[in-house]
Amino acid sequence: MHDRFEILIAIHIVIGAFFVFVGSFGLVKLPSLMSRLHGPSKATTLGVGGCLIASMLHFGALEGRVSIQEMLITFFLFITAPVTAHFIAKAHLHAEVDPESELPPDEGRYGWSTFATMPEVRMASRESRSASGDRLES
Repeated sequence: MHDRFEILIAIHIVIGAFFVFVGSFGLVKLPSLMSRLHGPSKATTLGVGGCLIASMLHFGALEGRVSIQEMLITFFLFITAPVTAHFIAKAHLHAEVDPESELPPDEGRYGWSTFATMPEVRMASRESRSASGDRLES
């Protein structure tokens, strides 16, 4: 029975190491920040997740105890990595991208909301409500 768990643990470690390698390779080789962002945010997260699953299997199956630390690390990793990638992408858009020339035309009533200030958003909302016949609220 231990051999099956050891094989399963080894498979998770190899898969995790593969994803970490692919994510690191993408971070080094891809040309721009927006494309390099996918390596650490997706592939490396899966790689570290695979290694953490292997660790949970090891402690749970072979040593007979539940490892709360690995579950918490996995939870926080899968929550914080996409949020961090989103913040980096938004910062890059504001620092490096000209919205008039480099972004596609906006289709919604608020435009590219990441570039609008709150008064602009409120004004666009009021204009759309008045155009549709709704009563304006102060």
